[in-house]
Amino acid sequence: MSFIASATPEVTDAVIKQNLEQFLVVLSVSLGVATLSRLVSWFRQIPYTLLLVIVGLGLAFVNVRLVNLSPELILEIFLPPLLFEAAWNMRWRDLRENLLPVSIFAIFGVVISVVGIASSVSWLTGLPIPIALLLGASLSATDPVSVVALFRELGASKRLTVVMEGESLFNDGVAVVAYLLLVGIPLGMEEFTLPTTIARFGVFVGIGIAVGCLVGFGISYLTQRFDYALVEQSLTLVSAYGTYLIVEELGGSGVIGVVTVGLILGNFGSRIGMNPRTRLIVTEFWEFLAFFVNSIVFLLIGDQINFGSLGGNIGLILTAIAAVLVTRLLVIFGLGSISNWLGNQDLNWRELTVLWWGGLRGGVSIALALSVPAVLDGRQEIIDAVFGVVLFTLLVQGLTTQLFLEKLDLIGDQPQRQQYSECLARRTALRRVLKYLEELDPSPDVDPEFYRYQQSLVKQELASVDEKQEALQQANPQLRSLDLEQLREQLLDIEADTYAEYIRAGRLNRNLSPVLQSVLDDATRKEIRPDTAVGS
Repeated sequence: MSFIASATPEVTDAVIKQNLEQFLVVLSVSLGVATLSRLVSWFRQIPYTLLLVIVGLGLAFVNVRLVNLSPELILEIFLPPLLFEAAWNMRWRDLRENLLPVSIFAIFGVVISVVGIASSVSWLTGLPIPIALLLGASLSATDPVSVVALFRELGASKRLTVVMEGESLFNDGVAVVAYLLLVGIPLGMEEFTLPTTIARFGVFVGIGIAVGCLVGFGISYLTQRFDYALVEQSLTLVSAYGTYLIVEELGGSGVIGVVTVGLILGNFGSRIGMNPRTRLIVTEFWEFLAFFVNSIVFLLIGDQINFGSLGGNIGLILTAIAAVLVTRLLVIFGLGSISNWLGNQDLNWRELTVLWWGGLRGGVSIALALSVPAVLDGRQEIIDAVFGVVLFTLLVQGLTTQLFLEKLDLIGDQPQRQQYSECLARRTALRRVLKYLEELDPSPDVDPEFYRYQQSLVKQELASVDEKQEALQQANPQLRSLDLEQLREQLLDIEADTYAEYIRAGRLNRNLSPVLQSVLDDATRKEIRPDTAVGS
């Protein structure tokens, strides 16, 4: 007994040391790939996350295993920061404008995907329906990390980016809930009945939203009491992991909980409880964390591939790939047509095509597949099919999405818009500096000529920025609309920040709904109607 007691610390130290070494190797490989993708121009054509998968595949091919990937590792450690970062940066204003297609794709799209994939695979391969349903649930979660990054880099429309990212945010939660509802059926623990399933779904989602709101609004009002960036940054980290664990413990959907708290803190809490500098610090922290986690997840996805097992189930994998593509096609074009009919913003066929082809599968699908109980006979078939589909979507669809954007003429003028936005920001900053110098009460200890000299330098730089802005306008006339867009955004931000100021000062006890956006929208519609009438 004493021997065991004395040996346990040594064993524990050895395990900790081995885990740290594995972590360091994974991190070094990930950062090496990131560095290589920036130094070698050819590699820049491949999305960074896909490059990591390719490197992981290479390591798996030569039988070099970096670390054992468990589903708990993804679901409990990797998933919360990825979901929170996406929700934190998702502007509620943009999401609300596209909430109809996002909701339809995320809820009804997952149901159709599960049923469509399961029925197709079961009919064509003979896989038992309960196992096929678990496969369908695992493959119904989209993970377009690299596609959304590509959209932003190439300047695809904001609506396309918001719909793609919003659908992914919410359908991850719905897919996980669907999996949890179905996993007990093949084990004989539960029977499928529609009323019971709908009720359990409501409980899963309801608990997630309730806890997410409680934590999100609680931390939002807590951060009003102090102004300390590091503490507020730490609170967002605690809220992401804490919400996930609490919701899961209560029997709800941790994914829905994290998305809810991220949306609240990003759109409400960061305004009423954080100053602009703190918001920037927190945003940069989550950008780093998302980059860090994505680097590890996508590298390990490739590293965990078992080529021998995949080869033995090639027929099932090809069938699953075809089922995923056909089902996704029906979901996007079918539900997209319904969304266009119900809503006032149309997604055209070119955008729907990219949404169809860009529906990649990734870490969540693999985590769900690995979570299938080991006692089920079809567990290995589910894992192989999911890995095969994930590889196809990442390496084939992911690498050809840019071609789709180019051929469908959906690539925007993002580089020029970025340059123009930088000019607008510099002009605003320099004008504020100049105004400060003009209104500054000169110190008697400083030569007045020094103030005039500083003003002349600022004016020269301001003139240079104005010339660059004018040159960009002449070369790209469509950029002039960016001034109006940024002015509109600034007006809306001023209104929201004013309400936040009143709440921080204790002069309001709740946040007011913004009214300026509806006023501006009504004014825009009134301006359009006379033109239409004259034209007719």
